[in-house]
Amino acid sequence: MEHASDVTALSLPGSVLSIGSFDGVHLGHQALISRLVRQARHTGLPAVVLTFFPHPSVVLRGRQPALYINTPDEKAQLLGQLGVDFVVTQTFDAALSRWSADAFLDRLGLHLGLRQLVVGEDFALGYHREGNRIFLEQAAPRRGFTLEVVPPFLIDGEAVSSTRVREALRSGDVRRAAIYLGRRFGLPGTVVRGVGRGRRLGIPTANLGFWNERAYPAPGVYACWAETDGAIIPAVTNIGLRPTFDDGLLHPVVEAHLLDFSADLYDHAVRLLFVERLRDEQRFEGPDALAAQIHRDIQKAREVLRDEPPVP
Repeated sequence: MEHASDVTALSLPGSVLSIGSFDGVHLGHQALISRLVRQARHTGLPAVVLTFFPHPSVVLRGRQPALYINTPDEKAQLLGQLGVDFVVTQTFDAALSRWSADAFLDRLGLHLGLRQLVVGEDFALGYHREGNRIFLEQAAPRRGFTLEVVPPFLIDGEAVSSTRVREALRSGDVRRAAIYLGRRFGLPGTVVRGVGRGRRLGIPTANLGFWNERAYPAPGVYACWAETDGAIIPAVTNIGLRPTFDDGLLHPVVEAHLLDFSADLYDHAVRLLFVERLRDEQRFEGPDALAAQIHRDIQKAREVLRDEPPVP
């Protein structure tokens, strides 16, 4: 898979193309990409995905925090695993937002050799979303490409979407998020130094520093798998403001206690895979009461993870 940062970086004689945000690469995206790749293999053309960063809603509506489910590189990697040959992560800015639908199609024809366009039902491109389904159906024969509109992927009668994934995470329902994603929600980061309370309690934790634009689960305690240095280790993770210690934190911290593990992880990359929410974050009378609860959390996490292999 080749990952480009601008459409102009490519010069393809032909392509089967899909366009969208694809944040999360959830089951709905996977169904669309499956169709894209099948069409590409049938025609002998490369499968291409054009996506954008920042997300258009961040630029046009000032959505903050952005709460991306994946970084652009993670998204490209996931799309490549699904069989996509080229991913273009196009910078989205105010100038691009004013492009007409025809200008977009000119660029796609020139650099990607657009032959087939595979999109979702709510897709539109160009200024004020003028390039809707009707527009594209009329433009396709004139410009020499075919259009295929893929229906939404439904679970329990509801369309799977990135918004639903983020809603599940905001409520702490990591199992529901995993259903939408078709895999466990992962939160990667780098271990940073904390205040050392966990070690003094005999329960050392790895404090995860991660991209501040990324979505993460609601405050609480979770059973997780932790991936680091090629190993996959059971873990209990707390997300929250440390209410027992009145640290005055403005933003939640993510602290993972890796079970039966003692190596130094400072500055190491760790990726947490969330399996189940164990409880809300709580305020305790003091360190001893907190430590006693953490030991109960550890036991519960062992029970949960015993039946939950690292790879679902």
